[in-house]
Amino acid sequence: MSDILTRRTAALGLGALGATGLVGCGRSGAGGPAAQPQAPPAPSGPPRRGGRIRVASTSSSQADTLDPAKGGISTDYARHNLLYSGLTALDTHLRPQLALAEAIETSDRTTWHIRLRSGVEFHDGSTLTAQDIVYSLLRHKDLGVASKAKTIADQIAEAKATGSRELQVRLTGPNADLPAVLATSHFLIVKDGTTDFRTANGCGPYRLKTFTPGVRTVVSRNPNYWKDGRPYLDEVELIGIPDEVSRVNALLSGDVHLVNAVDARSTRRVRATGKHQILETRSGLYTDLIMRLDRLPTGHPDFVLAMKHLLDRELIRKALFRGYAQIGNDQPIPPGHPYHLPDLPQRTYDPDKSRFLLKRAGLLNVRLPMYASPAATGSVDMASILQEAAAKIGMRLAVNRAPSDGYYSTHWMKHPLTFGNTNPRPTADLLFSLFFKSDATWNESAWKNPRFDQVLLAARGEADEARRKQMYGDLQTMVHEGSGIGIPVFISLVDAFDARLKGVFPIPIGGLMGYAFGDHVWWDG
Repeated sequence: MSDILTRRTAALGLGALGATGLVGCGRSGAGGPAAQPQAPPAPSGPPRRGGRIRVASTSSSQADTLDPAKGGISTDYARHNLLYSGLTALDTHLRPQLALAEAIETSDRTTWHIRLRSGVEFHDGSTLTAQDIVYSLLRHKDLGVASKAKTIADQIAEAKATGSRELQVRLTGPNADLPAVLATSHFLIVKDGTTDFRTANGCGPYRLKTFTPGVRTVVSRNPNYWKDGRPYLDEVELIGIPDEVSRVNALLSGDVHLVNAVDARSTRRVRATGKHQILETRSGLYTDLIMRLDRLPTGHPDFVLAMKHLLDRELIRKALFRGYAQIGNDQPIPPGHPYHLPDLPQRTYDPDKSRFLLKRAGLLNVRLPMYASPAATGSVDMASILQEAAAKIGMRLAVNRAPSDGYYSTHWMKHPLTFGNTNPRPTADLLFSLFFKSDATWNESAWKNPRFDQVLLAARGEADEARRKQMYGDLQTMVHEGSGIGIPVFISLVDAFDARLKGVFPIPIGGLMGYAFGDHVWWDG
């Protein structure tokens, strides 16, 4: 049976294309049923047109870009989603829904046929054609573009227009997740031949008004947007405020109306005003303890298991993240994900077992440095909790706090014991491929498992959904049992906003409504 994504199947929740591996957004205990994300109460009345808002993200610099292929931080992703549209877009469960594409079809998950909506215009008034899509996809493969998505785009063997609104994409091998991959911001569509990104010419909800790298971006409503009645706002200004306290202060003073990356410790202060609200987006974000399997003593299996049992997951969830987190189980697929394996035995805090394992390995009295940094969310506090737990059983861990600047180039994966931080990914395949495949550049613990690699490749093109889910369950089990990664919790993304801003809801690929807030919100001032 072929996979067909049309407007009807998209509205029904991907009826025929339910095989995409997506980041989940529910909350559950170990093995428990997943709940839906908590969103602010639904606003009363229809959306209003008009108004201007100011949005603060975590950073801005001279590296700010209008090229979707080069986006590297949340401010870039938000800017690009204001100005451009993609073939597909992710919904609240991170399932791909049709956007610029009117239909996406495949019979073998290798060759895909795409038909575009009619009458879609770029900001310069030109009509969107299949050649624009071909150019937008293939430019990622050009080394000169320096696309952040080149590794992903390399699986595109060929893309060619077969009509003014139709094209064919052939992959190097079957991948059921292509519609979800195309929904990520790097694959937003630009006009054929575009090489100058000093300005922006997209099909997105807003047109560029002002762009000053490192300072601000101002956009105004696109009157010819392909979604009837949208966007609702007249204008959006996007700025960067790196310091979290300053970002929250700007919100509470009224200087800005929406901010991302709010520390859980700030949420009570925000809510106390009565004029602001919190948006929790339960996601696949995690900070992990990395034990290099190619070093000693971290390569000893008893050491690895002992450290995993020293992670006090519930303490980390409550004390570090004020409950804005879900319990993890040393594998990267969070509770609520369609492919999450709920039957995997939950690893618990067990210092007696840790002591036994370390003593058996002759490592009980070992002294080992552990590197943490604010660059890996919560890792400094996690390291302190681990240090205290280790001291109680006779192991000495020395916490080395490294500055955020340069941590990932200088320390991450460079020592036997470090911490990392992994953002949500749109598909399970991407997550496993980037961080656990034997030859992955970001294989943090240097774990190599040929059977894992084989199952991962097979799952990518598996047509039977039940079988595919089983394969991803097997992959989780292998990571849980064999890798040198400890994942104590999955961290919620927390935004804060002025209560007069309506239409806010979570999309678990990132904060700011999956960086797509401009398509949905309105001002009710």
